Amino acid sequence: MTDEEEAMDMPDAVKAYFDADRRNDPDALAAVFSVGAVVKDEGRRREGVGEIRSWWVAAKERYHHVAEPIETTGAGDSVSVRAVVTGQFPNSPASLDFSFTLMDDRIVGLEIG
Repeated sequence: MTDEEEAMDMPDAVKAYFDADRRNDPDALAAVFSVGAVVKDEGRRREGVGEIRSWWVAAKERYHHVAEPIETTGAGDSVSVRAVVTGQFPNSPASLDFSFTLMDDRIVGLEIG
Protein backbone atom coordinates (compact mmCIF):
# COMPACT_ATOMS: atom_id res chain seq x y z
CA MET A 1 0.00 0.00 0.00
CA THR A 2 1.33 3.43 -0.91
CA ASP A 3 1.47 6.38 1.49
CA GLU A 4 -1.20 8.09 -0.61
CA GLU A 5 -3.56 5.12 -0.22
CA GLU A 6 -2.88 5.04 3.51
CA ALA A 7 -3.91 8.71 3.70
CA MET A 8 -7.07 8.12 1.65
CA ASP A 9 -10.14 6.71 3.30
CA MET A 10 -10.82 3.63 1.16
CA PRO A 11 -12.70 0.50 2.21
CA ASP A 12 -10.49 -2.57 2.63
CA ALA A 13 -11.84 -4.27 -0.52
CA VAL A 14 -10.97 -1.20 -2.61
CA LYS A 15 -7.48 -0.98 -1.10
CA ALA A 16 -7.03 -4.70 -1.81
CA TYR A 17 -8.13 -4.19 -5.45
CA PHE A 18 -5.46 -1.54 -6.10
CA ASP A 19 -2.83 -3.49 -4.16
CA ALA A 20 -3.49 -6.64 -6.21
CA ASP A 21 -3.38 -4.56 -9.41
CA ARG A 22 -0.02 -3.07 -8.47
CA ARG A 23 1.39 -6.52 -7.56
CA ASN A 24 0.02 -8.12 -10.75
CA ASP A 25 -1.84 -10.70 -8.65
CA PRO A 26 -4.98 -11.96 -10.43
CA ASP A 27 -5.95 -14.34 -7.63
CA ALA A 28 -5.82 -11.62 -4.96
CA LEU A 29 -7.75 -9.28 -7.27
CA ALA A 30 -10.46 -11.87 -7.98
CA ALA A 31 -10.79 -12.58 -4.25
CA VAL A 32 -12.15 -9.07 -3.52
CA PHE A 33 -15.16 -9.55 -5.83
CA SER A 34 -18.44 -11.19 -4.84
CA VAL A 35 -19.59 -14.26 -6.81
CA GLY A 36 -22.07 -12.31 -8.98
CA ALA A 37 -20.05 -9.10 -9.30
CA VAL A 38 -20.23 -7.00 -12.46
CA VAL A 39 -17.44 -4.93 -14.04
CA LYS A 40 -18.10 -2.39 -16.78
CA ASP A 41 -15.04 -1.20 -18.71
CA GLU A 42 -14.34 -0.13 -22.28
CA GLY A 43 -18.04 -0.41 -23.15
CA ARG A 44 -18.30 -4.06 -22.10
CA ARG A 45 -19.84 -5.85 -19.14
CA ARG A 46 -18.17 -8.77 -17.35
CA GLU A 47 -20.11 -10.78 -14.80
CA GLY A 48 -18.86 -13.27 -12.23
CA VAL A 49 -15.46 -13.74 -10.65
CA GLY A 50 -14.12 -15.97 -13.44
CA GLU A 51 -15.04 -13.55 -16.21
CA ILE A 52 -13.71 -10.59 -14.19
CA ARG A 53 -10.41 -12.37 -13.57
CA SER A 54 -10.08 -13.21 -17.29
CA TRP A 55 -10.87 -9.59 -18.27
CA TRP A 56 -8.24 -8.25 -15.87
CA VAL A 57 -5.53 -10.71 -16.97
CA ALA A 58 -6.19 -9.91 -20.66
CA ALA A 59 -6.09 -6.14 -19.96
CA LYS A 60 -2.79 -6.49 -18.05
CA GLU A 61 -1.26 -8.49 -20.91
CA ARG A 62 -2.47 -5.97 -23.48
CA TYR A 63 -1.77 -2.66 -21.71
CA HIS A 64 0.79 -3.48 -18.98
CA HIS A 65 -0.96 -0.86 -16.89
CA VAL A 66 -0.79 0.22 -13.27
CA ALA A 67 -3.44 2.30 -11.50
CA GLU A 68 -2.33 4.66 -8.72
CA PRO A 69 -5.19 6.13 -6.66
CA ILE A 70 -5.04 9.90 -6.17
CA GLU A 71 -8.48 10.80 -4.78
CA THR A 72 -11.39 9.06 -3.08
CA THR A 73 -14.98 10.26 -2.75
CA GLY A 74 -18.08 8.66 -1.32
CA ALA A 75 -18.49 6.41 1.67
CA GLY A 76 -20.16 3.24 2.80
CA ASP A 77 -21.24 1.00 -0.07
CA SER A 78 -20.51 3.50 -2.86
CA VAL A 79 -16.95 4.73 -3.34
CA SER A 80 -15.30 6.42 -6.32
CA VAL A 81 -11.55 6.51 -6.75
CA ARG A 82 -9.76 8.68 -9.27
CA ALA A 83 -6.55 7.00 -10.35
CA VAL A 84 -3.73 7.78 -12.71
CA VAL A 85 -3.38 4.79 -15.01
CA THR A 86 -0.04 4.36 -16.76
CA GLY A 87 0.62 1.73 -19.38
CA GLN A 88 1.10 0.90 -23.03
CA PHE A 89 -1.97 2.59 -24.49
CA PRO A 90 -2.67 5.88 -26.33
CA ASN A 91 -2.66 9.00 -24.14
CA SER A 92 -0.90 7.25 -21.24
CA PRO A 93 -1.00 8.25 -18.46
CA ALA A 94 -4.75 8.76 -18.15
CA SER A 95 -6.89 9.81 -15.21
CA LEU A 96 -9.77 7.36 -14.78
CA ASP A 97 -12.63 7.04 -12.32
CA PHE A 98 -13.18 3.67 -10.64
CA SER A 99 -16.73 3.58 -9.22
CA PHE A 100 -17.09 0.74 -6.72
CA THR A 101 -20.28 -0.70 -5.24
CA LEU A 102 -19.65 -2.77 -2.13
CA MET A 103 -21.60 -5.28 -0.07
CA ASP A 104 -20.37 -7.36 2.87
CA ASP A 105 -16.74 -6.23 2.38
CA ARG A 106 -16.68 -7.38 -1.25
CA ILE A 107 -16.92 -5.55 -4.55
CA VAL A 108 -20.29 -6.24 -6.23
CA GLY A 109 -19.91 -3.62 -8.96
CA LEU A 110 -17.09 -1.69 -10.63
CA GLU A 111 -17.41 0.80 -13.46
CA ILE A 112 -14.24 2.25 -14.96
CA GLY A 113 -14.37 5.37 -17.08
